[in-house]
Amino acid sequence: MTKLTAFIAGLLFGLGLLLAGMANPGKVLAFLDLTGAWDPSLALVMVGAIGVAIGPLTWARQQSSSLLGRPMQLPIKRELDPRLIGGSLLFGIGWGIAGICPGPAVAILLTGHWQVIVFMLATLAGMLLFRPMQLPIKRELDPRLIGGSLLFGIGWGIAGICPGPAVAILLTGHWQVIVFMLATLAGMLLFTALESRRSH
Repeated sequence: MTKLTAFIAGLLFGLGLLLAGMANPGKVLAFLDLTGAWDPSLALVMVGAIGVAIGPLTWARQQSSSLLGRPMQLPIKRELDPRLIGGSLLFGIGWGIAGICPGPAVAILLTGHWQVIVFMLATLAGMLLFRPMQLPIKRELDPRLIGGSLLFGIGWGIAGICPGPAVAILLTGHWQVIVFMLATLAGMLLFTALESRRSH
């Protein structure tokens, strides 16, 4: 039942994005162009969304569990910190440049437009690159470092390319490079999932 509810919620969210025009980069950029041909319609979408969400959110704050019996998980952090401000700024800059954010990108991913695929690959790469930045730098040799280096070298030898150069030539459109990056991201996601499962 939980998975079905999540599916229905995601379906409604995606349909809402499409109907509101938030999956249209041109409409988003027109909304952000305050000094040009500004299109305020997305502001009405946001106000409407906030108005609809106030009631359920107020109810949720008063509950310890959801209607399905799961623990109610709501944000508890209220203070502003440099990480929140910096992340918000970077997100806004990316949104302004691309005209799209991850939610709408997922909603239109199956349209097959290569720009959306590149956007999602870049988003995943940014998320995966940020994680190691949060970890302390290790200065000693351990089996994990040695094993990772060996696997990286083997992969580099087989493919003849590593992720850095692959990103640099991604927009050339060669399908081999796209497959390489998809496989690289799949490997990183798989490893992250295994690490998360092991830590629990």
